[in-house]
Amino acid sequence: MSSSFKGLDLFGSGPHRFAWGRQGQVIWVDAAHGVPSPYTFATGLQELDIIVRGRLVANTEAGLQSLRAAIIAQLLHPPAPGTLIDHHGFSWPDMSFIRWEEADRTDRGRDVTLAYVATFRRFYFPEGEPGGGA
Repeated sequence: MSSSFKGLDLFGSGPHRFAWGRQGQVIWVDAAHGVPSPYTFATGLQELDIIVRGRLVANTEAGLQSLRAAIIAQLLHPPAPGTLIDHHGFSWPDMSFIRWEEADRTDRGRDVTLAYVATFRRFYFPEGEPGGGA
């Protein structure tokens, strides 16, 4: 099985892995008027991030640029959520592609490769806000 986002095989050209981002409460520290306080407040659960780390692999520089362009074309404003599926078939619905980070170099050998990190987020919208629940 191959991984996909919105049905597109964006990362299948090379090795890649999926990881869960930090999870838990968002904590706000009470510091009224810049004065430190011993009090903190939980403001809700952090939004879910899924991070894909991998390497694009192509036979030519032009092929690598084509793979890169297909991925960058999915960075939209406003983000358009879709289903993210890993290569084991696990899926995360309502994920938005929010960040693309490339390594500092393109490696050239028998193949042309580029390491990357792609971040997807499931935005949380409380009821009554745009995109929120009913």
